[in-house]
Amino acid sequence: MYQFDETYVISKLKELLAIDSTTGYFREIQDYLVKEMKELDFPCEEVHKGGVIANLGGEGDSLVIMAHGDDIGLMVRYIKDNGALVVTNVGGLREEDATGVYCRLHTRKGDVYTGCVRRVHSCTHVRPDSDNTAPLSYVTNVEFVLVEDVKCRQDVLDLGIRVGDIIALDPSFHMNKGYITSRFLDDKACIAVLLGVMKHIRDNSLTCKRNVKAFFTMFEEIGHGGAWLPEGTKDIIALDIAPVSPTQVSSEKKVSLFAKDSRFPYHYEMLTELVEAAEKVGAAYEVDVFTPRYGTDSDFAITAGNNVRHAAIGPGTIGSHGYERTHIDGLNNMYQLLLGYMVG
Repeated sequence: MYQFDETYVISKLKELLAIDSTTGYFREIQDYLVKEMKELDFPCEEVHKGGVIANLGGEGDSLVIMAHGDDIGLMVRYIKDNGALVVTNVGGLREEDATGVYCRLHTRKGDVYTGCVRRVHSCTHVRPDSDNTAPLSYVTNVEFVLVEDVKCRQDVLDLGIRVGDIIALDPSFHMNKGYITSRFLDDKACIAVLLGVMKHIRDNSLTCKRNVKAFFTMFEEIGHGGAWLPEGTKDIIALDIAPVSPTQVSSEKKVSLFAKDSRFPYHYEMLTELVEAAEKVGAAYEVDVFTPRYGTDSDFAITAGNNVRHAAIGPGTIGSHGYERTHIDGLNNMYQLLLGYMVG
């Protein structure tokens, strides 16, 4: 097996999680990734709509490995007369996963304000009985409250806050006994692993068996991250979390190879190649099917009409769209598989 630099991967994961990158708000994480590519000495280019593509070397038709840098989050929809903010979700952030979370609001002029998502009637002791049974809704009974001395709509406007401003949730990273818990492991855990793979290739002067490009997309959470592909792409692998549940065989300590998701099966022959690579390198893995609500950047590439083979892999992860948990062993097994498939 290849040497796994856990310290490096976890340090990069923490750095990535510290960057707010709700879908559409990608400049800071894009600049970070460009800087990382330069430090790793891989040539890269920035995608016009958002994203970074790095060339990992090798000859022939390109294998593109995709991991997305965007997170689910919120956007200001309306400013109430009392200074509270009505919000709308960006991506699949459910009300129950947002309520009670500390957040940062980014204005278009670069100011950052903090606050919390809460129920309109947030105090249990005085909440109306009718609200106790009402479902949580961004439209009717969930709001964002600023940690500022605001009492009316004009006070909020005076701060420079406007409709359309982005609200990013605090990730709250924790690691204990190898288990990693945080928001946005989808997909920053996968980016951290890919950075580790790239560092290993650089440090050991390895050559990929074919040309490989790393594509950090910025619009996966809203459905078009992988719709456009670099010229010359023949095969793609999306890196994304593999949901763990009682109806899945995926494990937090293994890498999952995707056979099918809610849209359609992945490429059978390419999946077989990945299985063989996992077994050759000794990576602990499971082949799994993810339905009824799951998709990856590979799906968007296929539905956009690209003539490519497509696959997806990722670490087994408990939870999604809220706090998520995986294990360092799962990241290591994903790391081993990637290197085995790319250079082994």
